Amino acid sequence: MTQPGLVVFAKNKKRVSAFYQQTLGLDVLESDTSHDLLRGHSYEVVVHTIPRKYAASITIAKPPAPREEPPFKPTFVVANLAAVRSAVEATGSYLKPESEAWHFRGHVVLDGWDPEGNVQQRSSPGPHFILARSPPAAARRLASR
Repeated sequence: MTQPGLVVFAKNKKRVSAFYQQTLGLDVLESDTSHDLLRGHSYEVVVHTIPRKYAASITIAKPPAPREEPPFKPTFVVANLAAVRSAVEATGSYLKPESEAWHFRGHVVLDGWDPEGNVQQRSSPGPHFILARSPPAAARRLASR
C-alpha cells in the first residue's frame, strides 16, 4: 500500500468489495482473483479473498452476525523498517523476520503485532529493504518478483 489503509479478508470478495466501494466512495485501482485494491480520501482498502480451504469452514449468517474476531489488518506506511524493528523490540511487540517480507506496489511489506497481539502491517517505500541487515535470501526473494 502506498497510503495508510486496511486489509479486509473476505469469503465473497466481490460482495465485500462492492460494499466498501459504495459505502465509502472508493475507486477500484486494480482487481484480480486474489484481491481488489480500492482507494479514496487518502487511504486504501484491500479486499483479499480468503483461500477456499479456510473459507469453507466460515458460515455467514443472513443477516450477517458481527464477528468476535474481525478479519481486518491495518496497514501503516513508515519511512524505515529498521526504526520500527527497534521500537517493536523496545515495546515487547513483534515484527516478522525480514525473510518473510514481500513487495507490493513499490513497497516492502512486513506483518507484526502490537503488545496485545493485534496484527498489523508495516509498509516502507523502496525497491529494497530499508533495514540495518538484509539477509541474502530475502534480497534474492525480492529480486525474483
